[in-house]
Amino acid sequence: MTTEPRDYEIFEIPDFRLEHGATLRPARLAYKTYGTLNADRSNAIVYPTWYSGRHWDNEWLIGPGMALDPERYFIIIPNMFGNGLSSSPSNTPAPYDRGRFPHVTMLDNINAQHTLVTEHLGIERLALVTGWSMGAGQTYQWAVRHPEMVPRAVPFCGSAKTSLHNFVFLEGVKAALTADAEFRGGFYDTPPTKGLRAFARVYAGWGFSQAFYWDETFREMGYSSLEDFLIGFWEGLFIGKDANDLLCMLWTWQQADVGRTPGYDGELRNALSAIRARLCAVPAEKDLYFPPEDEQWSSQFIPGGEVRVIPGTWGHFAGGGANPADTAFIDGVLKEVLAS
Repeated sequence: MTTEPRDYEIFEIPDFRLEHGATLRPARLAYKTYGTLNADRSNAIVYPTWYSGRHWDNEWLIGPGMALDPERYFIIIPNMFGNGLSSSPSNTPAPYDRGRFPHVTMLDNINAQHTLVTEHLGIERLALVTGWSMGAGQTYQWAVRHPEMVPRAVPFCGSAKTSLHNFVFLEGVKAALTADAEFRGGFYDTPPTKGLRAFARVYAGWGFSQAFYWDETFREMGYSSLEDFLIGFWEGLFIGKDANDLLCMLWTWQQADVGRTPGYDGELRNALSAIRARLCAVPAEKDLYFPPEDEQWSSQFIPGGEVRVIPGTWGHFAGGGANPADTAFIDGVLKEVLAS
């Protein structure tokens, strides 16, 4: 791990066995907390990170007067495996380094987070689990794997299972990245920059909606042209990331399916039916990865399930904290669910 100063903690789990058979020795889970745990340990919220995001990328939804108010709640942001802070291809020593880093599932992430929450922090029940995108997938996995711990859940712009259409989108960005000759099967000496830039450009057609581009809403974000947006926002988002880390998290995303949780034999409906939480899914109206129809289908099998759709044209990035109106919508749902 990095020896530079950091604003987060590292929790180590020795001999952490992954679902697909490999063992991390040890697994390192990077996390940061906000606020103070109360006397009866009842005010804890788990708020996992998203694809390529790190804990500071979640902070836009935390603050005084917001639902995730650190004056009221003890907010835990665990970094996903593969994001460069927790155990990842880029920071794991041989023989599981770089292109040899093992496959990690959503359930592996939740198993590690559960160990952190229960054994290290001494928390037996959470107030809420919430998250955006892959953070939403982890929210669903928490609710299925540990229903006794999760009374409330708000997954936004994410799903309980990655759809085939979503899987295909990810195949496209993966192919763009690995086509760079410098990638060298994951054992590159210098970053595969051409592949990372191509990865970003393919991604750009999916993160925001057609209407977002039609209206040239990127200008409201401070970009002077489409090309400026493609370079400044999209290439800027990924050019500094490690290619193997991106592929590690991409595999986790593609394989996400709470129906594969032990005890459900791959039956998604049965897994969703086991959720005890009040679960309010918050998809975005024009999300090209996780359309509202997917969450409306899932919600019918969750006893305490409901759906609130974020209106507007921002697509998947309605959940990314860049648009104040969308942030207010998500915050409002969180406040209502926490008050229930």
